[in-house]
Amino acid sequence: MNVFYEESGSFKVGTIVSRSDASLQVDTQHGKRAKIKSSNVFLEFSSTVADFLPAVEKMANEIDLDFLWECSPEDEFEHDALAADYWGHAPSALESAAIILRVFGAPMYFYKKGKGRYKKAPEEALKAALAGIERKKREQEQIDGWVAELKAGTLPDAIRSQLMSLLWKPDKSTLEFKAFDQAARELNQPPLKLAQSVGGISSVPDYLMAGFLMEYFPKGAGFGKYAAPQLPQDLPLAEAVAFSIDDANTTEIDDALSVVDLPDGHKRVGIHIAAPSLGVPVDSDIEKLVWSRLSTVYFPGDKITMLPDDVVQAFTLQEGQDCPALSLYVDVTPDFEPVAYESRIEKVRIGANLRHAELEQQFNEDTLLNDPGVDYPFKRELTWLWHFANALEKRRGKYDPTRPVQMDYNFDVVDGKVQITLRKRGAPMDKLVSELMILANSEWGRMLAEADIPAMYRAQSMGKVRMTTRPEPHIGLGVAQYAWATSPLRRATDFVNQRQLTAMIRGEKPQFEQGNAMLFALLRDFDTTYSAYLGFQDKLEHFWCLRWFTQEGVSNITATYIKEDLVRIDGLPLRVRIPGLPELARGDRIQLSVIRIDELMAEIEFRFTGVVGHVEAASEDEEG
Repeated sequence: MNVFYEESGSFKVGTIVSRSDASLQVDTQHGKRAKIKSSNVFLEFSSTVADFLPAVEKMANEIDLDFLWECSPEDEFEHDALAADYWGHAPSALESAAIILRVFGAPMYFYKKGKGRYKKAPEEALKAALAGIERKKREQEQIDGWVAELKAGTLPDAIRSQLMSLLWKPDKSTLEFKAFDQAARELNQPPLKLAQSVGGISSVPDYLMAGFLMEYFPKGAGFGKYAAPQLPQDLPLAEAVAFSIDDANTTEIDDALSVVDLPDGHKRVGIHIAAPSLGVPVDSDIEKLVWSRLSTVYFPGDKITMLPDDVVQAFTLQEGQDCPALSLYVDVTPDFEPVAYESRIEKVRIGANLRHAELEQQFNEDTLLNDPGVDYPFKRELTWLWHFANALEKRRGKYDPTRPVQMDYNFDVVDGKVQITLRKRGAPMDKLVSELMILANSEWGRMLAEADIPAMYRAQSMGKVRMTTRPEPHIGLGVAQYAWATSPLRRATDFVNQRQLTAMIRGEKPQFEQGNAMLFALLRDFDTTYSAYLGFQDKLEHFWCLRWFTQEGVSNITATYIKEDLVRIDGLPLRVRIPGLPELARGDRIQLSVIRIDELMAEIEFRFTGVVGHVEAASEDEEG
């Protein structure tokens, strides 16, 4: 005698070898001995085992499910009762097994209630389930159609409109994602490469920008509607005429400088900072923009400003205008020793916006050491401030004329072409501005701390830089505290600190008091967001470095060895790892040939061809 039984969700047949009350030993149709539970046996039959199951499956497939559902009773039923009704007579083992197999395999039509017991699905539920099946069928047909187009090199319009979302923030439940993912897998291509091959990515910078905007500006980079800023009135006009030093593309001119002679032989240095916080009320539309954007985003060829253009223009330190400013005045002895500090809220006449390219031709190390006698705007002030900046650097313990020269890199992108230019870090105009800004930030931080007013500080210890609301040393700069306060048009930290400084100067209650939860939240959000903005800038600079090789037709270049397999490409802010380098010393200059460039995947591959010299290497801290 043979049995038809269920095991692990499928039906099998076997020949009984022995049986007990609870189980049977059977030889399966494949010749294996198995022990099965008696409760899993649905029926016994005497026909040949090898022929039974194929015959059952064939008969079950011929049963019309809709008619079988109509034949079934409304209440729960046994499978043998349904078989008798359907066949119109006492069913054979083959007919009973066919009904069991058909009912078991149609869970939308019949709900299982126990062994061999079922209940027909309600009509509405069945219609809904069948409609779902039909919908999935149509969806799969749509997916298959899109996959075919993608594999043929065509980008369907429906996928084109969502391509950036599919690449950066995919919703895996959408048909478009399923089709794109399936095509990529069948073609054995990364999704990014598939997008490029079907014409979905015409520009790598546009692709990178799309992902960045999606993450940090989901509503777009525009500012929307906002109430205009309220320009401060009745501010006293400063005695000094100030000047700024910036590159040609700077529109957010945050800082300017002045120097006046005092009757006692001292000089009074003015560090004047644009004061947008004076015209942006608390909880105003513009303040909310500052809290949401947190910083200007810089990248080669463009920028996304923290503040709208009209707000920037209202408060930028524009040449020829009297501009609202927060000023720090420092009285300095003839020996360049600061002896007194005073903060003021005022208007400052901006005499000139000096620009790097023009100024550096006249104000540089050579002209300072060997004065050619050529006059230029603010020459006397600039020369004196440079000597003062050197003294400030020495006071911080950071003056080291033997330090290897480091370079800064400027990217200029015009009509899709990049120009990468170098400037020596620590050039006179750079040192002058940076030292005076360090002085202002550290002294204003000290004043806020002494007034017990919290602020946003940068601190460094154990080589790690972090944000804090309490004054702590910044070891790298050599100052006891460092509060960012000199770029309020470009950074939310500086805007916050300017609010706090204004309250301190006026003797008013600060917007943020000790322990303020919003201040901590802003600090946390700024730290995260600012790092992400810098990361985006790095990505685009890396891309333009790769594009430079192709644009300039460079196939061979030199690099400087750093450590292990890491080298720095000479003339570019680009570090790469080159496996298989021979034993080298730090500072060795090596020759490389370009093997492969993949701009989309941000990859460049070099081959080492030889050693060409050696340069004195900077420390790892300076490399960073």
